[in-house]
Amino acid sequence: MPQAVWHIAASILLAAALAGLITRFLFQLVRVKGGSMEHTLKNGDLLFCIRSGTYRRGEVVICRYPRRVTGTLEINAAFSLTWHTLFVKRLVALPGDLVEIREGQLLVNDSPVSDPPRMASPPRDYGPRRLGKKECFVIGDNRLSSHDSRAADVGPIPERMLQGHVKAVLWPPNRIQIVK
Repeated sequence: MPQAVWHIAASILLAAALAGLITRFLFQLVRVKGGSMEHTLKNGDLLFCIRSGTYRRGEVVICRYPRRVTGTLEINAAFSLTWHTLFVKRLVALPGDLVEIREGQLLVNDSPVSDPPRMASPPRDYGPRRLGKKECFVIGDNRLSSHDSRAADVGPIPERMLQGHVKAVLWPPNRIQIVK
């Protein structure tokens, strides 16, 4: 094989490795699928997310849910690659917090948390539940159309499943904004 082909192949592999490292440790782009974050985010928005830093109550995050996998590629018995389904939610409670939804009001550590605008009726009651040492609680802003930590098959998620901080909407152009 000619040397030029090897250089091209090596360049492609290096670029792929660098892209993988950047998205693993620095930042990533994520597309919103669904309406669980309406009115803050819309279906199809392209988000810019930072992968490092301390998570805070109230911020919009990218997370994984337990047992939610998009795909797996088995290379051999000892090595496989797994793609996890990513979700966009609001982080409402941190490890050790007491979470409750009573008569439609979200309470964290017995203090009311202001909700984003609701779309219809209040959500069902939840808890109270004290989160474990490494558990977080995430909820969609559209409380009526969000599969999140309130659901039995999701529940509070381990901190390690938080994948990034949503910082901005990059696309479409008429929606470019900083996310709060």
